[in-house]
Amino acid sequence: MTETSHPETVLIVDFGSQVTQLIARRVREAGVYSEIVPFQSADEGFARLAPKAVILSGGPASTVDIGSPRAPQAIFEAGVPVLGICYGQQTMCAQLGGAVEGGHHREFGRAFVSVERQSPLFEGVWSEGERHQVWMSHGDRVTALPEGFAVIGTSPNAPFAAIADETRRYYGVQFHPEVVHTPDGARLIANFVHRIAGLKGDWTMAAYKDQAIAAIREQVGDGKVICGLSGGVDSSVAALLIHEAIGDQLTCILVDHGLMRLNEAAEVAEMFRQHYNIPLVHADASDTFLDALDGVSDPELKRKTIGKLFIDVFEAEAKKLGGADFLAQGTLYPDVIESVSFTGGPSVTIKSHHNVGGLPERMDMKLVEPLRELFKDEVRELGRELGLPDSFIGRHPFPGPGLALRCPGAVTRDRLDILRQADAIYLDEIRKAGLYDAIWQAFAVLLPVQTVGVMGDGRTYEYVCALRAVTSVDGMTADFYPFDMGFLGEAATRIINEVRGINRVVYDVTSKPPGTIEWE
Repeated sequence: MTETSHPETVLIVDFGSQVTQLIARRVREAGVYSEIVPFQSADEGFARLAPKAVILSGGPASTVDIGSPRAPQAIFEAGVPVLGICYGQQTMCAQLGGAVEGGHHREFGRAFVSVERQSPLFEGVWSEGERHQVWMSHGDRVTALPEGFAVIGTSPNAPFAAIADETRRYYGVQFHPEVVHTPDGARLIANFVHRIAGLKGDWTMAAYKDQAIAAIREQVGDGKVICGLSGGVDSSVAALLIHEAIGDQLTCILVDHGLMRLNEAAEVAEMFRQHYNIPLVHADASDTFLDALDGVSDPELKRKTIGKLFIDVFEAEAKKLGGADFLAQGTLYPDVIESVSFTGGPSVTIKSHHNVGGLPERMDMKLVEPLRELFKDEVRELGRELGLPDSFIGRHPFPGPGLALRCPGAVTRDRLDILRQADAIYLDEIRKAGLYDAIWQAFAVLLPVQTVGVMGDGRTYEYVCALRAVTSVDGMTADFYPFDMGFLGEAATRIINEVRGINRVVYDVTSKPPGTIEWE
């Protein structure tokens, strides 16, 4: 997508806060397109995007330290509205002639802001004289305001909790409006983009779909595109969007590594061929993968083996089609943000089995990434616009290496079959209880442990199955789902009765951190 696609853009300058992505999401929820740029390249980003407003994020640095990050001076010379959050407020004050000091009483967690005077920032949300809960996380604080600024909100430990220069449309808040712990924060950000910056709020997935289709047509022309279909939401939405743009110039390749859930590969292939009429190659390479994984128990070696074979099989199938000019991937915005990390470090490795690493260079293809500006919830919304059924859009995430990660120890065909059956029963029970949409991810794990059991009059020595279910917003942190013990008892009984090879079921109550969501 070219920057001309979004005439109304809010630039977010990232000073390294853990929650900068949330600022972008809140702006987009208000119907305005936003982009995050690390402070090191903010000059270039400001010139490229020509934003209608700028938000300066929080960050771990201290403005009183020599060499601490600053916002580009061009932002303050452009006449656009600016909102500084936490560190962003402090650097704005420091750069415009105010003062910031360290060593004052720090504020972390819940605090209360008293509204000292009305402002467009508070309009329709907070009124003068009221107190409202916010979330603070700072050690330094502003101690003298630049010329033209006035205090519009105070807290017990931050006399400049909210400040405004209404003439220049500069605003600063010491608290974090982007986090859910500031209950009215999203509405304050909406006030900034709508009332103060005057942006319309017409960033919708319907509008994005039309822009993306036009951009794909322009990029691809009459070229051929191949898309690796994993069965997940991201690659499926990317494939549907591209197909809508260029029709049969797109061919999808579903590499079936034999590590998918019960009947999954067949269901995905049928949906794309029958329902959407998209050309699809279903490459059943399960024997190749399972032979290569025979006896492999190290999780990292499993991933590498699967990743390498995936590329080999995908490349072979692409060559059978006569090659292509473009490779389509379901890369999302969080992947893009992480790869231009705040610290300037090397880009994170997007797992090679999912985004087909190395293939574009090997086969001389260019990338088409129509989702690289979107967050996961926006991808789901776009999927609805494209007509994907809700049952598919709401599917739980599934790892690229599939069930290999849910079979700790050696992966064998027998163990995979046992796991598939247990997993299908567990998910069936969750759906019957009406809990599927309340859970971020749920799955069974087949442990490389056998225990003694009694079935009928006989002694058994069979596998232990662990059940896992977590709640999460983005997968970065997670908590175990608090099932009713009656539910767990029924699910365990069904698995033990219906799956030969399992005689004991346990439930995993580890949160992330310290654990990960997957077991491997």
